Amino acid sequence: MATTAALVVPTPGAKFERSTVERRELRDRDVLIDIKYAGICHSDIHQAREEWGRGTFPLVPGHEIAGVVAAVGPGVTKYAVGDRVGVGCFVDSCGECEACEADEEQYCLKGAVPTYNGKGYDGEITYGGYSQSVVVTEHFVVRIPQTLPFDAAAPLLCAGITVYSPLRHWQAGPGKKVAVVGMGGLGHMAVKIAHALGAEVTVLSQTLGKEKDGLRLGADHYFATGDKATFKTLRRSFDLIINTVSANLPLDAYLGLLRLNGTMVNLGAPPEASSFSVFSLLGGRRSLAGSSVGGIRETQEMLDFCAEHQIASEIELIGADEVDEAYERVLRSDVRYRFVIDVATLTQA
Repeated sequence: MATTAALVVPTPGAKFERSTVERRELRDRDVLIDIKYAGICHSDIHQAREEWGRGTFPLVPGHEIAGVVAAVGPGVTKYAVGDRVGVGCFVDSCGECEACEADEEQYCLKGAVPTYNGKGYDGEITYGGYSQSVVVTEHFVVRIPQTLPFDAAAPLLCAGITVYSPLRHWQAGPGKKVAVVGMGGLGHMAVKIAHALGAEVTVLSQTLGKEKDGLRLGADHYFATGDKATFKTLRRSFDLIINTVSANLPLDAYLGLLRLNGTMVNLGAPPEASSFSVFSLLGGRRSLAGSSVGGIRETQEMLDFCAEHQIASEIELIGADEVDEAYERVLRSDVRYRFVIDVATLTQA
């Protein structure tokens, strides 16, 4: 085992502490990555505060990881020392089930192993990217194109693929009208990617406070959901609604915005149960769906797509000592639009 510096949450809801965690020695197909940047996802906050059920503490969050290959096991064929790489939301799967064989490892029937707050099939506790290094089997490592800014590429490993996957699955593109609910870490990426896919994009946000940003990033229209007239004006307007917020919404009102055969896809995961009337679905053969992140193949496809279209996250780069404050600012929606930790500051006095 090797020791690496890390930001650790010792108990649920506690402030971060500088500490260390153990990483396994390289196995045959393992890649050792020196982490350069780690994005802060809202799900990090949920888990650090144990809002999604019991966690494993001490906990090291972080599943938006960008780094450089430092060493490889003797059986590694895809990567070499010095390569720019990333790690997303999971680091292992069974490799044998229907989902894994379809390159949808995130839906592994045995259960994909999360990058942190999880346990590998060997019983090893997983620790995330708020740390100096990580060891990952090469299949679960992706290549970050040289043309992507390294720091702004880190959030693509969760925020980017989380919106790219449903946009691709529900065939957003020319002739399709797509609404993005929420203009935050996921939402701003959904706007960029849906626009690049050729869809007509509308942002639905509580207020018009981020309208200029939304239009700058590729939205064609921007409406405030705090204005009740919005739901009347936009009734039966959209083929696809991408809901990025981690809070309960009046689902019946939003379902009413869908056209015939339209789908509303939920990406955020509020801790409380949601409810809606089935009649909101019956009238227009509408669908209410959910989506997780993408598989490894699709994640690499997303990174290459973003490089081709010069898409990266809008970020605020912070130091290791600013993470507690960043969590509070995320909860206040006071970030445009993703915090990224400069991991070099973790070992600085």
